[in-house]
Amino acid sequence: MANSRGKSLHIGVNIVDPEHYGGSWDGKLADCENDCNDMERIARLQGFETSTLKSSQATRGAVTEAIRDAARQLKAGDFFLLSYSGHGGTIPDVDGDEEDQIDETWCLYDGQLLDDELNILWAEFDAGVRLLVVSDSCHSGTMLRDINFRTDGQVVEPDEVFERTRAMPRPIARDTARKNRQFYADLQRRLPSPRPEIKATVRLLSGCQEDELSYEGRGNGRFTAALKQTFADGRFEGDYRSFHQTITEQLKGRQTPNHMVSGVPDPEFDKEHPFSI
Repeated sequence: MANSRGKSLHIGVNIVDPEHYGGSWDGKLADCENDCNDMERIARLQGFETSTLKSSQATRGAVTEAIRDAARQLKAGDFFLLSYSGHGGTIPDVDGDEEDQIDETWCLYDGQLLDDELNILWAEFDAGVRLLVVSDSCHSGTMLRDINFRTDGQVVEPDEVFERTRAMPRPIARDTARKNRQFYADLQRRLPSPRPEIKATVRLLSGCQEDELSYEGRGNGRFTAALKQTFADGRFEGDYRSFHQTITEQLKGRQTPNHMVSGVPDPEFDKEHPFSI
């Protein structure tokens, strides 16, 4: 859009603080900071004002403040791009808004960021702002948890198992929830009810469905590698639907990327070339 402003934040978490995560798990991954750098490069080439938070920089406070800063600055017609690469996690839901009684999370360095918290952050953006969230993590299919959403594609089970996934192991998730039970219970109870209305348009491209896993690759997460190859430094021709479909074809059923939109529908955003300010 003419005279529109684009800001982007790119998060890559190769390691977390064991002190929070059960006392012993550092969540070591190899490619998330590479994903962060490559997504930042795409954004910069498209004209975004970019910033990054990597591993120990990617704390709950730093991430939420960076998103709030973008919400304060951007106005109708502007674009916020947020990418995350790291472990996806789960914690028990205590406020009753999840049918499966589980909250999906991003595993940041010093603690998990809940899908509910992200949706409250989206509500801070003005009407008319376009948000694109790219999440290369496990259980990422509904990180825009919202009762009113549109989704593309069908669940396809992975046809082979790779060495390393981006999922917090269940025993670690259980120990983390137990060790920090009061912290997460208090956090969820402090969230506003009912949830504030999302006035912006929020689009999610994620590495897998809610019940699937996202895999590491060689230098990038497999989803990020497919996204890079599809986008081809801007040579891709098509809208977000065809972009999602082409990435899905690249992954050949190993994991099934998701594409959904929440907040206020924006047919013009649907038709845009990916990452266009």
